[in-house]
Amino acid sequence: MKRAALAGDLVEKLLKGFGLDERLQQYRALIIWEEVVGPQIAARTRPIRIREGILEINVDQPTWMQQLQLMKPKILAQLNAELGKATIKDLFLKRGKVHIRADKEPEPPPKWRMVQLDDSEKTKIKELLTGIENSELRDEMEKFLIKQSRLLKAEKSG
Repeated sequence: MKRAALAGDLVEKLLKGFGLDERLQQYRALIIWEEVVGPQIAARTRPIRIREGILEINVDQPTWMQQLQLMKPKILAQLNAELGKATIKDLFLKRGKVHIRADKEPEPPPKWRMVQLDDSEKTKIKELLTGIENSELRDEMEKFLIKQSRLLKAEKSG
C-alpha cells in the first residue's frame, strides 16, 4: 500500500506544474516584511503588491522614503535571503498611506505633542511676529515658533 502524500507537498507540486511556485515564494515577502525590516521600519511602511518581481512599498513620509532608498540593497538582500531564493528583483518605494495593523498597539505620540503653551507664551510669539506684514508668512512662522516652543518646553520638563 502506498503512503498518503502530505497536502502541502501536493499543493507545492501543483503550483510548480502551473509555474506558480516562484510567484508564491514572492508573495511570502508580504508576510515576512516586518520580520525582515524590523519594527521601526515596519511602522512607517507597508508592502502593497508584487508586480513582475518588484515589491511595491507604501512609505508614510518623504524622509523615510529617502532613508529607505539608501537602505534598499541591504533590505533586498535580507528579504531574498529569508525567502530562500533571489526572487524579489527590486523594491519600488512610493508615498502612501500606512494603515496601522489591528493587532498592534499604536505608538504614543511624542512627548512634545502633549505640551501646551500658556497664554503668556503665545502672546510672546505673536509679539515677535508683529513686524511681518505678509499674513501667509506670519502664519507659517507662528506655527513654526509654536512647535519649537513646545519642543523646548518638553525638553526642559523631562
